[in-house]
Amino acid sequence: MSAGVFSEHGLFVCFEGGEGAGKSTQSTLLRDWLVEQGRPVLLTFEPGDTPVGKELRRIVLDPATGELSDRTEALLYAADKAEHVDHVVLPALDRGEIVITDRYVDSTLAYQGAGRTLDVAEVEAVARWATGDLRPHLTVVLDLAPEAGLGRFDERDRIEGQSLEFHQRVRQGFLDLAAADPDHYVVLDARAAIDEIEHAIRERVAPLLEER
Repeated sequence: MSAGVFSEHGLFVCFEGGEGAGKSTQSTLLRDWLVEQGRPVLLTFEPGDTPVGKELRRIVLDPATGELSDRTEALLYAADKAEHVDHVVLPALDRGEIVITDRYVDSTLAYQGAGRTLDVAEVEAVARWATGDLRPHLTVVLDLAPEAGLGRFDERDRIEGQSLEFHQRVRQGFLDLAAADPDHYVVLDARAAIDEIEHAIRERVAPLLEER
């Protein structure tokens, strides 16, 4: 695959990790910190933060959907990403905003690639095409053993309800992606205190703000 496209405008930060790792908490804390500095920030998420994406989210996460072909699932997630990038992420970056997303391409590579044991290179080709190969300037991976993360839910959606082995493959998928590109990733132990994680994220984001 190519080295990817990094927006020359704004700043693109992504939060990744398994279920229950605290992505929503930390992405919101980062947004609040940046807003306090007077910076324009857009906090978004995948799947589902567009009208079309909302319907796609219902399909892929609702247990009532039942079994899908693994390739169908990957394509549905890719469609969500195409809508998300074209209608939410790129317009905000072009305005010079800081875009923080809770999940992005890596989730497809980890869940539909490693988790479903599809060919990761093939899944990546589809996901990168769907997103115009747009890459985050920084991806924060909150690492947590699936046994701990899944225990935080009383009810599970269609993906959360997959086997422990599935989620273990997903976890390793995220770690492999981060190890392959340390300049654009930071891996943090999701078991640490919330404020410790928040501080570590700020330390990685601050230099990026100065550069831009």
